[in-house]
Amino acid sequence: MRVRPITPELLVEELADRLAGERVGGWLRVAVDGPPAAEPDRLAEALVDPLRVRGRPAVRVDTAGFLRPASLRYEYGRTNPDAYYAGWLDEPGLRREVLDPAGPGGSGRVLPSLWDAETDRATRAGYLTLPPGGVLLVSGALLLGSGLPFDLTVHLVLSAGALARRTPAALAWTLPAFGRYAEEVAPSTFADVVVRVDDPRHPAVVEPAGPG
Repeated sequence: MRVRPITPELLVEELADRLAGERVGGWLRVAVDGPPAAEPDRLAEALVDPLRVRGRPAVRVDTAGFLRPASLRYEYGRTNPDAYYAGWLDEPGLRREVLDPAGPGGSGRVLPSLWDAETDRATRAGYLTLPPGGVLLVSGALLLGSGLPFDLTVHLVLSAGALARRTPAALAWTLPAFGRYAEEVAPSTFADVVVRVDDPRHPAVVEPAGPG
């Protein structure tokens, strides 16, 4: 593989160019996957305006609005990394309300959020209509490897050391979940775009090695 350093600004432009050229005329479902320390939500938000300029209006969905109720998330305690890994995200709800409607034959009506984890009740958000040619940007952690129907995947990866340094102490209990994700799912081996973000000021795109 080849690791190509890039500026944060150029990374956004290159990603916007690539997304704008995918499934032209149709909807595009994009995962922006990474631990909180990698700030996948920030990257997804940064893509919205460049995509619009390129004629691809974007709708952004943060998976923090699709967590399961507290009674299910905390069934095995509030800091259980295995539960965080496999039981916090409401994948059926995300599929039903967001990904399937934006897929082939879908209605294009997507729900930007379903559950407010702070109040532990439904958000009552209104549906949004994905415009023709629109790009759906779904950002969050642990999104790959479970069969969610994305058309293109972006994975933000940190070394174990950088992840530990950049994860707030209050979230250090989640680190085993990301170690398990890297080992069991290995998203860096199959995501369409892989970006190393050990230092957010100096990202690097991981590319397949050329012939020879």
